[in-house]
Amino acid sequence: MARPKSNESSMPEKELPAGRRDGSNAKPRPRPLRGSSRYSPAEVHEIFRRFSVQRPEPRGELEHVNAFTLLVAVVLSAQATDAGVNKATRALFKVADTPQKMLALGETKVGDYIRTIGLWRNKAKNVIALSQALISDHGGEVPDDRDELVKLPGVGRKTANVVLNMAFGQHTMAVDTHILRIGNRLGLAPGKTPEQVEQGLLKIIPDEYMRHAHHWLILHGRYVCKARKPDCPACVIADICKAEVKTNSIPAPLVPIAPLETVAAEDQMP
Repeated sequence: MARPKSNESSMPEKELPAGRRDGSNAKPRPRPLRGSSRYSPAEVHEIFRRFSVQRPEPRGELEHVNAFTLLVAVVLSAQATDAGVNKATRALFKVADTPQKMLALGETKVGDYIRTIGLWRNKAKNVIALSQALISDHGGEVPDDRDELVKLPGVGRKTANVVLNMAFGQHTMAVDTHILRIGNRLGLAPGKTPEQVEQGLLKIIPDEYMRHAHHWLILHGRYVCKARKPDCPACVIADICKAEVKTNSIPAPLVPIAPLETVAAEDQMP
């Protein structure tokens, strides 16, 4: 004789809230699809319009005198601060501002100049090797092609993009830790890797703003949307921002910010 079915088996199972596996009543956090921006084209345009008003001519903070010294400075900046690199390269670039002069200086002497920079031994080796490669393969000139740049010792995609943008005016997006954080925190261009964020930003940023876009994002991440705690009251896009950690929705006054070198010079005046 068949056993009667339990009343419990005929009861519908309690459905869990979407996105939850623990049955709690907490609402799941809205997450943008990887590579899908949470902002409309109009919102993206307004974000970069404001950045362009705030910093009309943004500049990278690595000191250099030409494309070669820029390349060397960016290579040295890996896992180091711009301020630390500048302190070391001011004297170095006075005596070696071309691949030929750098090669003649030699690995040991280059190392002496950059000893205060992290991983200085390996970086000195790369600087000499890339100087040799520039002389041998490019006539002593820095190539304006990403594929050629990334073949140089110590040069990755981010370094190549910085050089292409700053030295040659190309519309590239160099994704560092600041831009990677902002792309995901704001939902501007979510991605697990720097290259995913790079491609996402290249798709959504209007062409008229691409020349300076990576500098605006780096400076915004360095001084406003900081890693530990974003300074939302100082943010000019606070009303547009869709970051979950946002603490303020009133945008800061949109006024031009003086270049850092101008501020430093004024501070030194009697």
